[in-house]
Amino acid sequence: MGKPKAPKAPDPKETAAAQTGTNISTATANAWFQQPNQITPDGSLTRTQTGTQTVFDPSSGKSYQIPTFTDTVKYSPEQQAIADANNSASLNLAQLARDQSGRLQGLLGQPINLDGLPAGGDASKITTPTYQQFGSGPDLTTSYTDDFSSDKQAVQDAMMGRLQPKIDQERSALEQRLSNQGIQLGSDAYMAAMRNFDQGVNDQRTSVLLAAGQEQSRLAGLSRDQASFGNSAKQQMYQNQNTAIGGNNALQDQLTNSQLAQFNAANTQRQQALNERYEERARPINEIGALIRGGQVSKPQFGGSQIGGIPTVDYAGLVQQKYANDLGAYNQQMSQMNGFLGGLGSLFAKGLPAGFLSDERAKKDVEKVGKIKGQNVYLYNYRDEPDGSPKHLGLLAQQVQKKKPAAVSKRPDGLLQVDYGLALGGK
Repeated sequence: MGKPKAPKAPDPKETAAAQTGTNISTATANAWFQQPNQITPDGSLTRTQTGTQTVFDPSSGKSYQIPTFTDTVKYSPEQQAIADANNSASLNLAQLARDQSGRLQGLLGQPINLDGLPAGGDASKITTPTYQQFGSGPDLTTSYTDDFSSDKQAVQDAMMGRLQPKIDQERSALEQRLSNQGIQLGSDAYMAAMRNFDQGVNDQRTSVLLAAGQEQSRLAGLSRDQASFGNSAKQQMYQNQNTAIGGNNALQDQLTNSQLAQFNAANTQRQQALNERYEERARPINEIGALIRGGQVSKPQFGGSQIGGIPTVDYAGLVQQKYANDLGAYNQQMSQMNGFLGGLGSLFAKGLPAGFLSDERAKKDVEKVGKIKGQNVYLYNYRDEPDGSPKHLGLLAQQVQKKKPAAVSKRPDGLLQVDYGLALGGK
């Protein structure tokens, strides 16, 4: 293969013109295929070409003759007889309607009489409900008296007033008893006896203090219970009031709903009576209209054609696809050639054997693909390789010999070989 040539881009104008011609010819063929003549028990459908229409394509400057068609529907003898009979009956009905229509002049010349119709609802009789508003909550007691220290002190003083004389009497009796026993004042036995007596007195006083504290707690509890009872009573009275207000408001709603129901019932009765009067007015008109319309004959029903249409050829797409394929092949060939040349340069950089068979006589299918270091580069196969073998990339010894004879030598078999280092790098 030689150096590839880039494919020529398609001409858009020529492509569009070819596409238009293809589409028109396909559409014309489909017009015939899709509408064949049809014959049914009720009649027949015949399509004929009755002329052509000239269509001008401004993009190409060409004119196209587009065929025009006429479809003719014909009844069968039986259906034609029915159609004739219906036409005659329709004519009779139309004449009857014409004669009866004279009645409408007097009927339509008078307004609809609404005398004697029931009256509609009277919105002014619907009273607006008067609702009672819920009042604010009761003023609840948020504190109560819990300081009964004076009462506690009074209880304590009263109990101690009764206890103290008894204590004094018992102390005197104890001192007399100790003296009678010969226990002297200030002795250990005396002091021990008095300590025991004082402990009993302290226990009695502690009992008095506890009893006074209990009385204070009892009085505070009574005060708290009184406040709670008062709040409960206020809340119950407020709830009773709200219940009564809710009941009164519900009665107001029932009264308004009852009035609305009466209003709607009166309007419904009025509307029904109006509809009856309108129907009485419209009935003669509808009867004459039915006479005018008369009977209708059924048109024969034709089924769709079962012949498949010819698909439109995307000529422009095919042209563009071919160009894309050719351009891709060209780019691939250029890429391969550039890869070959790059590979040759890489081999030169690594160093090839000093004697590399390059004799033109040993090669076949030789094709020039480029040039490197002033030497022509070729693709080829060796003559002893089977057809279809991968191509080799290299130089021709006969051409290298003309420019750098020192790089060419003869092998024992008489064929020429090339030292690529000298051929591409030496002087």
